[in-house]
Amino acid sequence: MAMEGHYYEGLGRRKEASARVRLYSGEGVLIVNDKPADEYFSRPIDLKAMLTPLRVTGFEGKFDVSVKVQGGGVTGQAGAVSLGVARALLTSDPELRKTLRQHGLLTRDARAKERKKPGLKRARKAPQYTKR
Repeated sequence: MAMEGHYYEGLGRRKEASARVRLYSGEGVLIVNDKPADEYFSRPIDLKAMLTPLRVTGFEGKFDVSVKVQGGGVTGQAGAVSLGVARALLTSDPELRKTLRQHGLLTRDARAKERKKPGLKRARKAPQYTKR
């Protein structure tokens, strides 16, 4: 199936992952990095996260979704795709803003790995204290 013609685009990021999402009018085909979405995201929860914006707006099965995602881990990528889909839906219909906002789908999750501090083993873990 060739995805071409008019599309709505959205960019999503989460941790180190970045996703470019394109929505084409169609029958619900999901392609992530040139693979079927259920093949790319093997965990059902990641696939569900990716589809949440389409589900809450009632557009599930009405758009073909094409995604290029890179960086980060699988769950971070799923979060990035979710934000990208939500933003692409918003460009297709600005009336969806209220629905997407209510479900927290337009907020970029800013949580990321905290940097390691000097004198500590990790970001917050201190070396074991010895009294003598």
